[in-house]
Amino acid sequence: MWDGEAVKPLLYGLLNVVSATGIVFANKAVLSNFGFSFTYALTLIHTCTTLVGMMVFCRMGMFEVKAVPKRAVAPLAAAYVGYIVLCNLNLQLNTVGFYQITKIAVAPAVLVAEAVFFGKQASRRVVAAIVLVCLGVGLATITDTQIGSSAAGLLAGLGAVCATALYQIWAGTKQKELGLGSMQLLHQYCPIAAIMLAILVPIFEPMGWEDRAPGTLLGYKFTVASVLAIAISAVLGLLVSLSTFLVIGATSSLTYNVVGHVKTALILAGGCIFFGDEMPPKKLAGISVAMVGIIWYTQLKVSASSVPASPRKSTLPTHLYAKVPSRKELDQESQVTNGELGEAAKGGSANNYLRRASPRSVALHKANMLQKSGGSL
Repeated sequence: MWDGEAVKPLLYGLLNVVSATGIVFANKAVLSNFGFSFTYALTLIHTCTTLVGMMVFCRMGMFEVKAVPKRAVAPLAAAYVGYIVLCNLNLQLNTVGFYQITKIAVAPAVLVAEAVFFGKQASRRVVAAIVLVCLGVGLATITDTQIGSSAAGLLAGLGAVCATALYQIWAGTKQKELGLGSMQLLHQYCPIAAIMLAILVPIFEPMGWEDRAPGTLLGYKFTVASVLAIAISAVLGLLVSLSTFLVIGATSSLTYNVVGHVKTALILAGGCIFFGDEMPPKKLAGISVAMVGIIWYTQLKVSASSVPASPRKSTLPTHLYAKVPSRKELDQESQVTNGELGEAAKGGSANNYLRRASPRSVALHKANMLQKSGGSL
């Protein structure tokens, strides 16, 4: 029989893989095909759509609003905005290969951060599985000629890794710390993140305040097709944000990273199968190694979750765990005991009998006398 709680993380992971894969193609269409190349503005649209979606879900009764201090969720909003800004700078200042390395480095960064700041130590097998996944994805996605970075690019890449790891860890710890569900936390931090992004958009985007020329945000010519593409991207952004918090809340930030690498492996394999992309031996070997690591990590997590907790050994005497006798048993056995005691008393050996009698017989006799006396002897 299916265990609903055990299936939920799988469904959340599937939703994340599907929505995160879909948003890659949707954003590519928005940024390239329709020329809306304003990443910060698009992220602001995604965040506002997520906020509206949470408000609609709340109206539908899918969750209840739980008020928490804004300062409690502000760090999460700041980490989200920082991760967006630094990832974009990382991509602008570095090569695709170095950018891919920083994405792979997030999982080890999560391991280190959880160990240093939260005292959460991963087992050696889990660490080995993560190393396998990262090596496989690196083999499959990085080419020797792509790797390179400047000093500014190196700092942007390092900042992107730290901000992404921190955002993912806080997405899980804040749910537990504040007692919030995934939707409740999104509902609380999205307004703060939207305000921060609204401040950054005029700073990083070519606005065209004075001259609304092509290539500026205010000079962009919207069409029905471009609006539809942006809307699809925004809805997928909502699903990505929601599924991210669901996966991390139900599992961990480390598992979320593994799910992300599953998506990478599927995209690479799908490109070969469905679109005729090349599959050189190096890429095939990388995908194979990554999948071995993913399967191993999954097996370790399933095994850990299926091991029942060891019962705590009690220090109480074992006779205190004896079955409590029923009233009928008391009456029946006390009749025998009383009779034996009576016979023993006639012979002047009641005390001797009590010393020789079994503890159960004596206990039954005392319990029966207690019941007959109304609770006092």
